[in-house]
Amino acid sequence: MAQQKFITIYDELKQGIFDGTYSYGDQLPSEHELVEKYHASRETVRKALELLANDGMIQKIRGKGSIVIDQGMTEFPFSNLISFKEVKEELGLKHTTNVLLNEVIEADAVPHVKKHLNLTQNQPLIHIVRSRSVNGIVKILDEDYFLTSIVPSITDQVAKDSIYHYLETELGLEISYSNKAITFEPFTECEYDVFGKVQPPYTATVRSIVYLKDTTQFQYNVSKHLATEFKFNEFSRRHTK
Repeated sequence: MAQQKFITIYDELKQGIFDGTYSYGDQLPSEHELVEKYHASRETVRKALELLANDGMIQKIRGKGSIVIDQGMTEFPFSNLISFKEVKEELGLKHTTNVLLNEVIEADAVPHVKKHLNLTQNQPLIHIVRSRSVNGIVKILDEDYFLTSIVPSITDQVAKDSIYHYLETELGLEISYSNKAITFEPFTECEYDVFGKVQPPYTATVRSIVYLKDTTQFQYNVSKHLATEFKFNEFSRRHTK
């Protein structure tokens, strides 16, 4: 029960930071106040606060308590392996997804993808292109390739909603980790068609190879963000001896 309670405290405080109940620089309720509010032990409360500190959301300062140091996030996180739907729900962002293309192609047609997925044969791939918009303005262009031997099919509705939710809940796949690389690239004709005449005409392009728990490479993703709005937030804490 204690473990469940400290996770509950952590989740509720984290949500409060995300939704603006606690803003940057605010002090969280004291340990004593949290003990009384949740009818928990001081050790349970401290475990929850330690999780928030490890996430880079708070800093514990002697004499002041727990201070919020998270400054929020409005763009898609680069460092996390997280679906677009999860970002929307977690941060309360009002984005929409449009499916521009959903087809099956041969790996030989995209040699760079074949190489990244370490394929030796001409295997079929699901090829999906989606745009992500805010208030009718496209902010992100996503292009995905999935091995049909792992993911037999993906409907347009699934692609519009959440592919990862479908893969994990319907197909029972265990998505584990990814390798990512980021480059800044000028618009091609394709980007002009999708994003329009944006200045400067550059994208922050994130290329990812995604692996299952058994280390199988099953997805190659190219995510193009408007360079002017791309943010790379990574929290680092120095651990002293």
